[in-house]
Amino acid sequence: MTSLFDPIALGDIQAPNRVLMAPLTRGRATREHVPTEIMIEYYRQRASAGLIITEATGISQQGLGWPYAPGLWSDEQVAAWQPVTAAVHEAGGRIVAQLWHMGRQVHSSVTGEQPVSSSATATAGDAHTYEGKKPFETARPLRTDEIPGILDDYERATRNALAAGFDGVQIHAANGYLIDQFLRDNANVRDDMYGGSIENRTRLLREVTERVIAVAGAGRTSVRLSPNGDSQGVDDSNPEALFTYAAKLLSDLGIGFLELREPGPDGTFGKTDVPKLSPAIRKVFARPLVVNSDYDTAEAAQAVIDSGVADAVAFGRTFLANPDLPERLKIGAPLNTSDMATWYSQGEAGYTDYPALEQETVAA
Repeated sequence: MTSLFDPIALGDIQAPNRVLMAPLTRGRATREHVPTEIMIEYYRQRASAGLIITEATGISQQGLGWPYAPGLWSDEQVAAWQPVTAAVHEAGGRIVAQLWHMGRQVHSSVTGEQPVSSSATATAGDAHTYEGKKPFETARPLRTDEIPGILDDYERATRNALAAGFDGVQIHAANGYLIDQFLRDNANVRDDMYGGSIENRTRLLREVTERVIAVAGAGRTSVRLSPNGDSQGVDDSNPEALFTYAAKLLSDLGIGFLELREPGPDGTFGKTDVPKLSPAIRKVFARPLVVNSDYDTAEAAQAVIDSGVADAVAFGRTFLANPDLPERLKIGAPLNTSDMATWYSQGEAGYTDYPALEQETVAA
């Protein structure tokens, strides 16, 4: 029987275990979205993951509205990522960059322009800005003739990721961000080739994935989806039909793996009564399938692998607070709890100061 601690081939990436580090926004870059020195240590500490998926990383200024989040569109950003990937590799790890366009989930005070999306919609509530929270703005629908520029941005970010030393990239198509805003029908009311039918609404996902594959190769390209329930106001009337179609097209394109963020009815960071779609997606996706959301014990992760639904599990907040998470899970050691107050703050507190087992032993 397959164990959580067995190796796995995630496309062209050979992972020594199936405990992946999920993407986690942390806000430790500069206002110019350049990675900082403390990010080197943060990722190095977590190199024992089967694979690290970085925090969401902007493909362009237009698409990055989260304060102090990193980007991958400039030479300065590439140069600052290089010591991060080098540190992970020197520690024996593997790391891919998650590529992010936030669509309508940005504020013009951060990006310098009106948000863009599939349609003229707005997210309820407030956006994070450098001046605190401000109400979300109504997005401007992307014109059809602007889509090639978005694809160019993904291509440039992919090339930059490889130049920065990443082992591959993950396309962020989940959580209510730009690609998700095209996928789901409560956010996409277009009447052109990118709206209406499921085939049309998945067109941007297909085109982005094809463009990224052309640069990185299919085996070093992965995708993240969030198929069940509302994500930042983005939802669909027929999620199973939509996401099984999307998963099948991604399988046919030969991506290295697919990651699903699937909260449950008792989720601790988002919850929904919409059933998880991973069992249905498993039937159409022939490559490694990774699940995420509220897996915080080895037993829970092993159970989903034993079920045949998933091949690996991505741990988020649990990895945030436990830099040596694979070892802790393997031996049943106690787990540190993350401090929510420092998730998005600047500085080392709640970032690089969570102890590893060996540090706890010395302290004792």
